[in-house]
Amino acid sequence: MKLAKNYAFLRRDLKQIESTLEDTIFTDQPVLHEASTQLLRAGGKRLRPIFVLLAAMFGNYNLSKIKKVASAVELIHMASLVHDDVIDDSDTRRGKPTVKSHWDNQIAMLTGDFIFAKALQQFTDIEYPRAHQILSKTMVELTIGEIEQIRDKFNYEQNFRSYLRRIRRKTALLISSSCQLGAVVAETSSETEKALYNYGYYMGMSYQIIDDILDFTATEKELGKPSGSDLLQGNITLPVLYAMENPQIKASIINLFANKEQMNQVELKRVVEAIAKSGAIEKARRVSNTYLKKAYHSLKKLPNNQSKSALENIANFIGNRKI
Repeated sequence: MKLAKNYAFLRRDLKQIESTLEDTIFTDQPVLHEASTQLLRAGGKRLRPIFVLLAAMFGNYNLSKIKKVASAVELIHMASLVHDDVIDDSDTRRGKPTVKSHWDNQIAMLTGDFIFAKALQQFTDIEYPRAHQILSKTMVELTIGEIEQIRDKFNYEQNFRSYLRRIRRKTALLISSSCQLGAVVAETSSETEKALYNYGYYMGMSYQIIDDILDFTATEKELGKPSGSDLLQGNITLPVLYAMENPQIKASIINLFANKEQMNQVELKRVVEAIAKSGAIEKARRVSNTYLKKAYHSLKKLPNNQSKSALENIANFIGNRKI
């Protein structure tokens, strides 16, 4: 089953959000417009707007207000991807050229800043002070997560706690905030808001861990980038942390990082294969499943409706996805 089948009833509303995104990034400045449009048309799952909509269905669902929140969180996500690609020196994303590879780092950083600004501009129409507090705090944490990732690059001595704290900031909080913002704008009860926030947080943690697993188990065609790209960029993910419990694999990774300026692709492939066969993937998947179970448990506190079923199905899909 494709992911979109789980929320097919939102198709019409999602089309409006897509139109809102196109309208929001429009600018007379040709380079900014072309770069932003390229990023928007590169696609993506639009998970964060979907979570906003599904969360709002537990309260007063008013699309004219909710779509502004949904488009704003997606723009923040898009902007962070542009900045990520500069930091990681990535030439492709989802199999397509990144903004930095099509233009350069300066254009990419300014495009990311422009999209961030557009997200905030879109959010000015939201009349709930708590929503603004939630979004601003999330953006601060997201930035700290980016800094921590830069700090931890090629640091093979980092621990599990630092990894989990980093993915919380880089991925989980924007997803949990998407759920929470949908609840706030739809004026749900505080209990419902908390349950949706918890669901989003646990889902976000699981989602990122699965992403990190796929870097070793999916093909280049499926990923849209070479397998082991995270390791190539010096990012120590959960499978790598578990694999380094094997002294031989850890020694290989240390050697790989020691020669990062002239990294041997044959050696990289050998290390990626060793990690995939080490049992680290299974251990990382168990951690992902632990977060998934907590996400399911959070939903038990919510009333039964179409949105709750969709959230359950999305969690099941994310936890078992192969790409």
